[in-house]
Amino acid sequence: MDEGGTVATSLGDALRADIGASLAGVDADLARRYPGEPGTRQPVHTVYVPADAFAGDTARIWGDRALAALDEHAPGAASLGQVLGLDGELAEQVHQRVRAKLEHEPVEDLRIDFEDGYGLRPDDEEDAAAGRAARLVADAVAEGAAPPWVGIRMKCMEAAVRDRGIRTLDVFLTALMDSGGLPRGLVLTLPKVTYPEQVSAMVRLAEEFEKAHALVPGRIGFEIQIETTQAILGPDGRATVARMIDAAEGRATGLHYGTFDYSASCGISAAHQSLDHPAADHAKAVMQVAAAGTGVRLSDGSTNVLPVGPRARVHDAWRLHYGLVRRSLARAYYQGWDMHPAHLPTRYAAVYAFYREGLEQAATRLAAYLGRVGGAVMDEPATAKALSGYLLRGIDCGAVDVSEVARLAGLTRADLDDLAGRSRAA
Repeated sequence: MDEGGTVATSLGDALRADIGASLAGVDADLARRYPGEPGTRQPVHTVYVPADAFAGDTARIWGDRALAALDEHAPGAASLGQVLGLDGELAEQVHQRVRAKLEHEPVEDLRIDFEDGYGLRPDDEEDAAAGRAARLVADAVAEGAAPPWVGIRMKCMEAAVRDRGIRTLDVFLTALMDSGGLPRGLVLTLPKVTYPEQVSAMVRLAEEFEKAHALVPGRIGFEIQIETTQAILGPDGRATVARMIDAAEGRATGLHYGTFDYSASCGISAAHQSLDHPAADHAKAVMQVAAAGTGVRLSDGSTNVLPVGPRARVHDAWRLHYGLVRRSLARAYYQGWDMHPAHLPTRYAAVYAFYREGLEQAATRLAAYLGRVGGAVMDEPATAKALSGYLLRGIDCGAVDVSEVARLAGLTRADLDDLAGRSRAA
């Protein structure tokens, strides 16, 4: 630096401009492929119900059955805490919030299943079931009784059931349009995907339906269910799931791990098919890296150990489910599938305990970071973003109140949105 304060450089403006021009395509590609988190609430679970068992009040029925299971097998905070290993104050907080959740919004995401849970039926029967499901969903949405997210899991794109899956999708969506339009929380699940071309086919179906009904392009999105080994590693040795996200052309909203189909495709015996099997961890790690930064969200699978029968058996199943959910949360799988109403108490107990246990530490670390206060942990901007994202997820699911974060960290919801990089409009 000379006496006039001018900094000496060796590289000219023309070179910087030339490099900027050469990387313009990369910049655009990064922005397109990796837009970041959507900035909206993510459901903590998905409940799936066979299409022939679905009713307009299914969510309320599940909530009532979940409350009955809680009242029978853990009627108070102390008994729930004893089963799940929660201390007195935390047990009180969790039990109170679980009961409130089961009373007012027991199911966050409901999938009406036309695939494995429904099976093969005569065409006229499945046609009728698809139309009926759409009308019931439309009625529930109009009455304010529908879960925030609801939709169908169609049959897959494999040759044997492809035409039937496409027809069911068409009947369901058309009936929704005839009943007032597509609900805001509509979710479609495409199962057993093995090749990116199957995802491309789903994109084409969505595009054609949008054109037929003059919908905004991109209105219809869908989840990709990862249930086959080919979805993780293709015959060319590449990670197929990353290619599937690309093939979705921005329409993929989630990747859902299918515990039992994937385990079976790996040759794992039935007794060892579980969310915590090493094969499951490998698949989910690949999914996680492929989806990072894309805005495509992750969901873990389910356990098939049901909390039914004598109290001791229910408690064992609850401890298993609770532990698996906590394990998934620690690995940044913030959503999972539930197969039985009695899974709901431990789903919400695990989620609420996860966020309440870390509330004070996360808020204190975030306040220290913003205040440039030294401490035992040196945090960077990426960690501050993660801390704010953690607190926002806790608020979104009902585990944490905005007022608690304000008291501990002096931050508003808008402050957290800014730190997490969320759009306030979202």
